[in-house]
Amino acid sequence: MTAADPDLAHHAALDRRLVRAARGIKLLTLASWPASVQQIFMDKLARGVRELPRVEYPPQDFAAARRELAAVARAADVVHPLGRYLRESARSWDIAAQLLESLGSAAVTTHSIALFGQPGERLPGGPTAREAARHFIDIANELDRELLAPSEQVPVSATSMQLQLQSDLDGFFGGRVVEVALDPALVAKAAAGATRIRLRQGAAFSDYDRRQLFHHEALVHSLTALNGREQVQLPSLSLASPRVTETQEGLATFAEQITGSIDIERMKRISLRIEAVAMALQGADFLQVFDYFIDAGQNPAESFSSAQRIFRGVPLTGGAAFTKDTVYLRGLVGVHTFFRRALHQDRLRLGRWLFAGKMTLEDVEAFAPLFEAGTLAPPRWLPPWIARASGLAGMLAFSLFANRIRLDVLTDK
Repeated sequence: MTAADPDLAHHAALDRRLVRAARGIKLLTLASWPASVQQIFMDKLARGVRELPRVEYPPQDFAAARRELAAVARAADVVHPLGRYLRESARSWDIAAQLLESLGSAAVTTHSIALFGQPGERLPGGPTAREAARHFIDIANELDRELLAPSEQVPVSATSMQLQLQSDLDGFFGGRVVEVALDPALVAKAAAGATRIRLRQGAAFSDYDRRQLFHHEALVHSLTALNGREQVQLPSLSLASPRVTETQEGLATFAEQITGSIDIERMKRISLRIEAVAMALQGADFLQVFDYFIDAGQNPAESFSSAQRIFRGVPLTGGAAFTKDTVYLRGLVGVHTFFRRALHQDRLRLGRWLFAGKMTLEDVEAFAPLFEAGTLAPPRWLPPWIARASGLAGMLAFSLFANRIRLDVLTDK
Protein backbone atom coordinates (compact mmCIF):
# COMPACT_ATOMS: atom_id res chain seq x y z
CA MET A 1 0.00 0.00 0.00
CA THR A 2 1.27 3.47 -0.87
CA ALA A 3 0.24 6.99 0.06
CA ALA A 4 -1.59 7.13 -3.30
CA ASP A 5 -3.79 4.20 -2.33
CA PRO A 6 -7.36 5.59 -2.25
CA ASP A 7 -8.35 3.23 0.58
CA LEU A 8 -5.39 4.43 2.62
CA ALA A 9 -6.17 8.09 1.97
CA HIS A 10 -9.82 7.54 2.89
CA HIS A 11 -9.03 5.86 6.19
CA ALA A 12 -6.23 8.30 7.04
CA ALA A 13 -8.76 11.12 6.70
CA LEU A 14 -11.20 9.23 8.92
CA ASP A 15 -8.47 8.70 11.48
CA ARG A 16 -7.84 12.44 11.69
CA ARG A 17 -11.56 12.94 12.31
CA LEU A 18 -11.46 10.25 15.00
CA VAL A 19 -8.60 12.03 16.79
CA ARG A 20 -10.49 15.33 16.80
CA ALA A 21 -13.70 13.71 18.04
CA ALA A 22 -11.98 11.82 20.86
CA ARG A 23 -9.88 14.74 22.06
CA GLY A 24 -12.10 15.69 25.01
CA ILE A 25 -13.06 12.16 26.09
CA LYS A 26 -10.58 11.91 28.97
CA LEU A 27 -11.94 8.86 30.73
CA LEU A 28 -9.64 8.50 33.74
CA THR A 29 -9.21 12.24 34.25
CA LEU A 30 -12.94 12.98 34.36
CA ALA A 31 -13.88 9.88 36.37
CA SER A 32 -11.19 10.30 39.04
CA TRP A 33 -11.84 12.01 42.37
CA PRO A 34 -10.33 15.32 43.50
CA ALA A 35 -7.48 14.89 45.99
CA SER A 36 -9.50 16.92 48.49
CA VAL A 37 -11.94 14.00 48.88
CA GLN A 38 -9.18 11.87 50.33
CA GLN A 39 -8.05 14.59 52.73
CA ILE A 40 -11.58 15.09 54.07
CA PHE A 41 -12.06 11.33 54.49
CA MET A 42 -8.72 10.88 56.27
CA ASP A 43 -9.35 13.84 58.59
CA LYS A 44 -12.71 12.42 59.61
CA LEU A 45 -11.25 8.94 60.02
CA ALA A 46 -8.62 10.34 62.40
CA ARG A 47 -11.49 11.71 64.53
CA GLY A 48 -13.20 8.31 64.55
CA VAL A 49 -15.83 9.31 61.98
CA ARG A 50 -16.47 6.62 59.35
CA GLU A 51 -18.73 7.74 56.53
CA LEU A 52 -18.86 7.39 52.79
CA PRO A 53 -16.98 10.08 50.86
CA ARG A 54 -19.03 12.63 48.94
CA VAL A 55 -18.06 12.95 45.30
CA GLU A 56 -19.78 15.16 42.75
CA TYR A 57 -19.19 14.91 39.03
CA PRO A 58 -19.81 17.86 36.69
CA PRO A 59 -22.29 16.90 33.95
CA GLN A 60 -20.73 15.90 30.65
CA ASP A 61 -22.21 16.18 27.17
CA PHE A 62 -20.45 14.42 24.30
CA ALA A 63 -23.38 14.38 21.88
CA ALA A 64 -21.46 16.13 19.10
CA ALA A 65 -18.42 13.92 19.55
CA ARG A 66 -20.55 10.79 19.55
CA ARG A 67 -22.27 11.82 16.31
CA GLU A 68 -18.88 12.30 14.68
CA LEU A 69 -17.63 8.97 16.00
CA ALA A 70 -20.71 7.27 14.58
CA ALA A 71 -20.07 8.93 11.23
CA VAL A 72 -16.46 7.72 11.23
CA ALA A 73 -17.59 4.18 12.05
CA ARG A 74 -20.16 4.18 9.23
CA ALA A 75 -17.63 5.44 6.70
CA ALA A 76 -14.96 2.89 7.61
CA ASP A 77 -14.60 -0.21 5.43
CA VAL A 78 -14.39 -3.13 7.86
CA VAL A 79 -12.85 -5.34 5.17
CA HIS A 80 -9.76 -3.11 5.27
CA PRO A 81 -7.52 -3.53 8.36
CA LEU A 82 -7.55 0.23 8.96
CA GLY A 83 -11.31 0.38 8.52
CA ARG A 84 -11.86 -2.38 11.04
CA TYR A 85 -9.48 -0.66 13.48
CA LEU A 86 -11.29 2.66 13.04
CA ARG A 87 -14.76 1.20 13.55
CA GLU A 88 -13.72 -0.63 16.72
CA SER A 89 -11.87 2.43 18.02
CA ALA A 90 -14.84 4.71 17.35
CA ARG A 91 -17.11 2.29 19.22
CA SER A 92 -14.70 2.22 22.16
CA TRP A 93 -14.57 6.01 22.39
CA ASP A 94 -18.37 6.15 22.11
CA ILE A 95 -18.79 3.79 25.09
CA ALA A 96 -16.29 5.87 27.05
CA ALA A 97 -18.29 9.00 26.24
CA GLN A 98 -21.50 7.31 27.42
CA LEU A 99 -19.74 6.30 30.64
CA LEU A 100 -18.66 9.88 31.29
CA GLU A 101 -22.17 11.16 30.60
CA SER A 102 -23.40 8.68 33.24
CA LEU A 103 -20.91 9.58 36.00
CA GLY A 104 -22.36 9.11 39.46
CA SER A 105 -24.91 6.51 38.37
CA ALA A 106 -24.98 2.71 38.29
CA ALA A 107 -24.98 2.86 34.48
CA VAL A 108 -21.23 3.49 34.66
CA THR A 109 -20.78 -0.15 35.66
CA THR A 110 -22.45 -1.40 32.47
CA HIS A 111 -20.25 0.80 30.28
CA SER A 112 -17.15 -0.08 32.30
CA ILE A 113 -17.75 -3.81 31.86
CA ALA A 114 -18.24 -3.26 28.12
CA LEU A 115 -14.82 -1.58 27.99
CA PHE A 116 -12.77 -3.56 30.52
CA GLY A 117 -14.64 -6.75 31.38
CA GLN A 118 -15.16 -8.08 34.90
CA PRO A 119 -13.43 -10.43 37.39
CA GLY A 120 -15.46 -13.49 36.46
CA GLU A 121 -14.17 -13.55 32.88
CA ARG A 122 -11.63 -16.22 32.05
CA LEU A 123 -8.01 -15.51 31.24
CA PRO A 124 -6.80 -16.79 27.85
CA GLY A 125 -6.83 -20.55 28.21
CA GLY A 126 -7.01 -20.54 31.98
CA PRO A 127 -8.92 -19.65 35.17
CA THR A 128 -10.96 -16.52 35.75
CA ALA A 129 -9.21 -13.28 36.62
CA ARG A 130 -10.63 -13.53 40.15
CA GLU A 131 -9.34 -17.08 40.60
CA ALA A 132 -5.89 -16.01 39.40
CA ALA A 133 -5.99 -13.00 41.74
CA ARG A 134 -6.74 -15.21 44.73
CA HIS A 135 -3.84 -17.46 43.74
CA PHE A 136 -1.35 -14.58 43.85
CA ILE A 137 -2.83 -13.19 47.08
CA ASP A 138 -2.44 -16.58 48.76
CA ILE A 139 1.17 -16.92 47.58
CA ALA A 140 2.03 -13.40 48.76
CA ASN A 141 0.49 -14.06 52.15
CA GLU A 142 2.53 -17.23 52.55
CA LEU A 143 5.88 -15.55 51.90
CA ASP A 144 7.95 -14.18 54.76
CA ARG A 145 8.44 -10.44 54.22
CA GLU A 146 11.60 -10.63 56.33
CA LEU A 147 13.28 -12.33 53.36
CA LEU A 148 13.26 -8.99 51.54
CA ALA A 149 16.64 -7.26 51.37
CA PRO A 150 16.96 -4.27 53.73
CA SER A 151 17.32 -1.89 50.74
CA GLU A 152 13.92 -3.03 49.45
CA GLN A 153 12.24 -2.01 52.69
CA VAL A 154 13.58 1.56 52.92
CA PRO A 155 10.94 4.07 51.76
CA VAL A 156 11.97 6.56 49.09
CA SER A 157 10.43 10.03 49.03
CA ALA A 158 8.59 11.30 45.98
CA THR A 159 11.23 14.00 45.47
CA SER A 160 14.03 11.45 45.54
CA MET A 161 12.10 9.15 43.20
CA GLN A 162 11.53 12.06 40.83
CA LEU A 163 15.28 12.73 40.59
CA GLN A 164 16.19 9.06 40.21
CA LEU A 165 13.55 8.34 37.58
CA GLN A 166 14.39 11.53 35.66
CA SER A 167 18.02 10.45 35.51
CA ASP A 168 16.98 7.02 34.22
CA LEU A 169 14.80 8.52 31.51
CA ASP A 170 17.32 11.14 30.39
CA GLY A 171 19.88 8.38 30.08
CA PHE A 172 17.56 6.21 28.00
CA PHE A 173 16.42 8.94 25.60
CA GLY A 174 19.73 10.77 25.50
CA GLY A 175 18.10 13.99 26.68
CA ARG A 176 14.96 15.46 28.21
CA VAL A 177 12.16 13.81 26.23
CA VAL A 178 9.90 12.74 29.12
CA GLU A 179 9.66 14.94 32.22
CA VAL A 180 9.01 13.55 35.71
CA ALA A 181 6.90 15.93 37.80
CA LEU A 182 5.39 15.95 41.28
CA ASP A 183 1.64 16.46 41.49
CA PRO A 184 -0.04 17.12 44.86
CA ALA A 185 -3.49 16.60 43.33
CA LEU A 186 -2.79 13.12 41.98
CA VAL A 187 -4.69 10.34 43.77
CA ALA A 188 -2.80 7.45 42.16
CA LYS A 189 0.90 7.11 43.00
CA ALA A 190 1.87 7.67 39.37
CA ALA A 191 0.37 8.50 35.97
CA ALA A 192 2.06 8.56 32.56
CA GLY A 193 1.45 10.68 29.49
CA ALA A 194 3.48 10.93 26.30
CA THR A 195 5.96 13.51 27.58
CA ARG A 196 5.30 13.67 31.32
CA ILE A 197 5.13 11.19 34.18
CA ARG A 198 3.48 12.49 37.34
CA LEU A 199 4.25 11.20 40.82
CA ARG A 200 2.01 11.92 43.78
CA GLN A 201 3.73 14.46 45.98
CA GLY A 202 4.15 13.13 49.50
CA ALA A 203 3.88 9.46 48.49
CA ALA A 204 6.49 6.94 49.61
CA PHE A 205 8.09 4.65 47.05
CA SER A 206 10.26 1.53 47.19
CA ASP A 207 13.32 0.34 45.31
CA TYR A 208 11.06 -1.86 43.18
CA ASP A 209 8.83 1.14 42.40
CA ARG A 210 11.68 2.86 40.57
CA ARG A 211 12.14 -0.05 38.19
CA GLN A 212 8.40 -0.54 37.80
CA LEU A 213 7.86 3.12 36.96
CA PHE A 214 10.72 3.02 34.45
CA HIS A 215 9.68 -0.15 32.62
CA HIS A 216 5.88 0.07 33.05
CA GLU A 217 4.97 3.74 32.90
CA ALA A 218 7.86 5.18 30.89
CA LEU A 219 9.00 2.46 28.50
CA VAL A 220 5.49 1.25 27.67
CA HIS A 221 2.83 3.89 28.28
CA SER A 222 4.91 6.99 27.46
CA LEU A 223 7.03 5.28 24.81
CA THR A 224 4.09 3.89 22.80
CA ALA A 225 2.46 7.34 22.87
CA LEU A 226 5.66 8.94 21.59
CA ASN A 227 6.05 6.33 18.86
CA GLY A 228 2.39 6.75 17.97
CA ARG A 229 3.04 10.43 17.30
CA GLU A 230 5.42 9.34 14.55
CA GLN A 231 2.56 7.68 12.61
CA VAL A 232 1.72 10.07 9.78
CA GLN A 233 -1.05 7.85 8.38
CA LEU A 234 -2.61 6.85 11.71
CA PRO A 235 -2.05 9.51 14.40
CA SER A 236 -4.71 7.91 16.63
CA LEU A 237 -2.06 5.34 17.56
CA SER A 238 -0.75 7.94 20.01
CA LEU A 239 -4.05 7.95 21.92
CA ALA A 240 -4.95 5.71 24.84
CA SER A 241 -8.20 4.41 23.38
CA PRO A 242 -10.12 2.38 25.99
CA ARG A 243 -10.04 -0.65 23.71
CA VAL A 244 -6.23 -0.86 23.97
CA THR A 245 -6.19 -0.76 27.79
CA GLU A 246 -5.93 -4.52 28.25
CA THR A 247 -2.99 -4.83 25.87
CA GLN A 248 -1.29 -1.70 27.21
CA GLU A 249 -1.50 -2.78 30.84
CA GLY A 250 -0.65 -6.37 29.94
CA LEU A 251 2.40 -5.24 27.96
CA ALA A 252 3.49 -2.90 30.74
CA THR A 253 3.14 -5.61 33.40
CA PHE A 254 4.92 -8.09 31.12
CA ALA A 255 7.76 -5.54 30.82
CA GLU A 256 8.03 -5.54 34.61
CA GLN A 257 8.16 -9.32 34.59
CA ILE A 258 10.71 -9.75 31.78
CA THR A 259 13.07 -7.21 33.35
CA GLY A 260 12.80 -8.67 36.86
CA SER A 261 11.15 -5.48 38.08
CA ILE A 262 8.01 -7.02 39.53
CA ASP A 263 7.85 -8.40 43.06
CA ILE A 264 5.22 -10.53 44.72
CA GLU A 265 3.87 -7.52 46.64
CA ARG A 266 3.17 -5.80 43.31
CA MET A 267 1.34 -8.89 42.10
CA LYS A 268 -0.59 -8.86 45.36
CA ARG A 269 -1.64 -5.21 44.90
CA ILE A 270 -2.89 -5.93 41.38
CA SER A 271 -4.73 -9.01 42.62
CA LEU A 272 -6.29 -7.26 45.61
CA ARG A 273 -7.86 -4.73 43.26
CA ILE A 274 -9.42 -7.47 41.15
CA GLU A 275 -10.89 -9.09 44.25
CA ALA A 276 -12.12 -5.66 45.41
CA VAL A 277 -13.88 -5.08 42.09
CA ALA A 278 -15.68 -8.40 42.54
CA MET A 279 -16.64 -7.45 46.11
CA ALA A 280 -18.05 -4.11 44.98
CA LEU A 281 -20.05 -5.70 42.18
CA GLN A 282 -21.49 -8.15 44.73
CA GLY A 283 -22.65 -5.34 47.03
CA ALA A 284 -19.71 -4.15 49.15
CA ASP A 285 -19.73 -0.40 49.71
CA PHE A 286 -16.72 1.92 49.74
CA LEU A 287 -16.06 1.51 53.47
CA GLN A 288 -16.11 -2.29 53.23
CA VAL A 289 -13.67 -2.22 50.31
CA PHE A 290 -11.48 0.28 52.17
CA ASP A 291 -11.44 -2.09 55.17
CA TYR A 292 -10.53 -4.98 52.85
CA PHE A 293 -7.37 -3.18 51.75
CA ILE A 294 -6.56 -2.26 55.37
CA ASP A 295 -6.93 -5.90 56.42
CA ALA A 296 -4.68 -6.91 53.52
CA GLY A 297 -1.84 -4.84 54.98
CA GLN A 298 -2.11 -1.50 53.19
CA ASN A 299 -1.89 1.73 55.18
CA PRO A 300 -4.98 4.01 55.30
CA ALA A 301 -3.77 6.38 52.58
CA GLU A 302 -2.99 3.57 50.15
CA SER A 303 -6.20 1.77 51.08
CA PHE A 304 -8.17 4.90 50.20
CA SER A 305 -6.30 5.24 46.91
CA SER A 306 -6.96 1.59 46.06
CA ALA A 307 -10.64 1.80 47.00
CA GLN A 308 -11.26 4.97 45.03
CA ARG A 309 -9.94 3.23 41.90
CA ILE A 310 -12.77 0.74 42.29
CA PHE A 311 -15.46 3.38 42.86
CA ARG A 312 -14.49 5.95 40.20
CA GLY A 313 -17.68 7.31 38.71
CA VAL A 314 -20.07 4.90 40.45
CA PRO A 315 -22.32 5.08 43.54
CA LEU A 316 -20.41 4.27 46.73
CA THR A 317 -23.18 2.26 48.37
CA GLY A 318 -22.32 -1.09 46.72
CA GLY A 319 -23.35 -3.11 43.70
CA ALA A 320 -21.35 -0.97 41.25
CA ALA A 321 -17.70 -0.71 40.22
CA PHE A 322 -15.26 0.83 37.77
CA THR A 323 -13.76 -2.40 36.47
CA LYS A 324 -10.53 -1.25 34.76
CA ASP A 325 -8.31 -3.07 37.25
CA THR A 326 -9.56 -6.43 35.97
CA VAL A 327 -7.52 -6.00 32.76
CA TYR A 328 -4.07 -6.35 34.34
CA LEU A 329 -3.87 -10.13 34.81
CA ARG A 330 -5.92 -10.84 31.70
CA GLY A 331 -3.66 -8.53 29.71
CA LEU A 332 -0.48 -10.04 31.20
CA VAL A 333 -1.52 -13.57 30.29
CA GLY A 334 -2.59 -12.44 26.82
CA VAL A 335 0.68 -10.62 26.12
CA HIS A 336 2.77 -13.49 27.50
CA THR A 337 0.89 -15.91 25.23
CA PHE A 338 1.31 -13.51 22.29
CA PHE A 339 5.10 -13.42 22.69
CA ARG A 340 5.32 -17.19 23.15
CA ARG A 341 3.33 -17.73 19.95
CA ALA A 342 5.44 -15.13 18.11
CA LEU A 343 8.60 -17.01 19.16
CA HIS A 344 7.12 -20.35 18.11
CA GLN A 345 6.18 -18.91 14.69
CA ASP A 346 9.46 -16.97 14.28
CA ARG A 347 7.55 -13.66 14.25
CA LEU A 348 9.12 -11.71 17.10
CA ARG A 349 9.07 -8.63 14.87
CA LEU A 350 5.37 -8.42 15.78
CA GLY A 351 6.48 -7.72 19.34
CA ARG A 352 8.59 -4.80 18.15
CA TRP A 353 5.77 -3.39 16.06
CA LEU A 354 3.55 -3.54 19.15
CA PHE A 355 5.56 -0.56 20.43
CA ALA A 356 4.90 1.55 17.31
CA GLY A 357 1.78 3.00 18.94
CA LYS A 358 -1.08 2.08 21.24
CA MET A 359 -2.83 -0.90 19.71
CA THR A 360 -4.30 -4.27 20.62
CA LEU A 361 -2.67 -7.64 20.01
CA GLU A 362 -5.17 -8.23 17.23
CA ASP A 363 -4.33 -4.86 15.66
CA VAL A 364 -0.60 -5.54 15.36
CA GLU A 365 -1.23 -8.80 13.53
CA ALA A 366 -3.72 -7.14 11.19
CA PHE A 367 -1.30 -4.25 10.62
CA ALA A 368 1.64 -6.51 9.70
CA PRO A 369 1.24 -5.92 5.92
CA LEU A 370 1.07 -2.16 6.58
CA PHE A 371 4.32 -2.23 8.53
CA GLU A 372 5.98 -4.36 5.86
CA ALA A 373 4.84 -1.96 3.14
CA GLY A 374 6.07 1.10 5.04
CA THR A 375 2.57 2.51 5.46
CA LEU A 376 3.01 2.40 9.23
CA ALA A 377 6.34 3.47 10.67
CA PRO A 378 8.39 1.13 12.86
CA PRO A 379 8.88 2.28 16.45
CA ARG A 380 11.44 5.04 16.89
CA TRP A 381 12.19 3.93 20.45
CA LEU A 382 12.24 0.41 21.87
CA PRO A 383 12.85 -0.87 25.40
CA PRO A 384 16.16 -2.75 25.64
CA TRP A 385 14.47 -6.06 26.40
CA ILE A 386 12.69 -6.10 23.03
CA ALA A 387 15.36 -4.26 21.03
CA ARG A 388 17.79 -7.05 21.93
CA ALA A 389 15.42 -9.98 21.74
CA SER A 390 17.87 -12.81 22.41
CA GLY A 391 17.26 -12.58 26.16
CA LEU A 392 13.50 -12.47 25.59
CA ALA A 393 13.73 -15.49 23.31
CA GLY A 394 15.72 -17.36 25.93
CA MET A 395 13.15 -16.69 28.64
CA LEU A 396 10.25 -17.62 26.40
CA ALA A 397 11.96 -20.78 25.18
CA PHE A 398 12.47 -21.91 28.78
CA SER A 399 8.89 -20.95 29.61
CA LEU A 400 7.61 -23.12 26.77
CA PHE A 401 9.65 -26.06 28.08
CA ALA A 402 8.86 -25.49 31.77
CA ASN A 403 5.14 -25.58 31.07
CA ARG A 404 5.56 -29.24 30.10
CA ILE A 405 6.81 -30.15 33.59
CA ARG A 406 4.13 -31.34 36.01
CA LEU A 407 4.97 -30.40 39.57
CA ASP A 408 2.43 -32.87 40.91
CA VAL A 409 4.47 -35.85 39.64
CA LEU A 410 7.81 -34.64 40.95
CA THR A 411 9.16 -36.30 44.09
CA ASP A 412 11.87 -35.25 46.51
CA LYS A 413 15.23 -36.86 45.82
